[in-house]
Amino acid sequence: MNYSCGKAVLVLFLAGTLVCGIGCGDSGSTQFRLLHASPDAPNVDVLYDGKALITNVAYPNATAYIKVKAGTRRVEVRAAGDTTDVIDAKPDFSKNRFYTVIVGNDLASITALVFLDDFTSPASAQAKLRFINAAPGASSVDIYVGAPGLGTAGAPAVTNLAYQGAAGYLSVPAGSYQAYITLAGSKTVAIDTGVLTLSSGQVRTAVAIGDPTVGKPLSAVVLSDLN
Repeated sequence: MNYSCGKAVLVLFLAGTLVCGIGCGDSGSTQFRLLHASPDAPNVDVLYDGKALITNVAYPNATAYIKVKAGTRRVEVRAAGDTTDVIDAKPDFSKNRFYTVIVGNDLASITALVFLDDFTSPASAQAKLRFINAAPGASSVDIYVGAPGLGTAGAPAVTNLAYQGAAGYLSVPAGSYQAYITLAGSKTVAIDTGVLTLSSGQVRTAVAIGDPTVGKPLSAVVLSDLN
């Protein structure tokens, strides 16, 4: 398998069109954002409790956070403009929380992955960084985080992160970093995030995506959680 090295794409705002969040102003609300990470799937629309919520999100884009009603809710994903669900899930969203919902896996096994986001502010002069492995072409991975250009020297900050898994948030001093993602147990870089500049108080999530077997190289999308 060709594990070509990919660079990160920074996603800070909206990709795709949002219809007004369902349940805006409802005291029993929650917020989630959607990342399209199914490498061979077409653009997608999303319905929430049977109503159109998000339209025409392309791989590998993400939406901003959307306020919706909390609780066990029906989330349907369809090819843009289609009426047939490729995902029909009922995740449980707690009120007053934030979630990342990933349209993941290759199209033949497409699924919804739901992750709870941590909006707790970092300590003074610190930032937080989390990694999610949503790359069907990567299996388990190790992740090295250090000064720009350091490469895979030393021990990995995250080891053996399974496909569809999320690591805990790393708390690091504000500054510039670079993350190198390798297949677990290897020093060969599969994904290079490029330089990540983290300011004090920021929280970021880096998501490994891609599958070279369907023509989408391994890469990373960096999502802005807080600040």
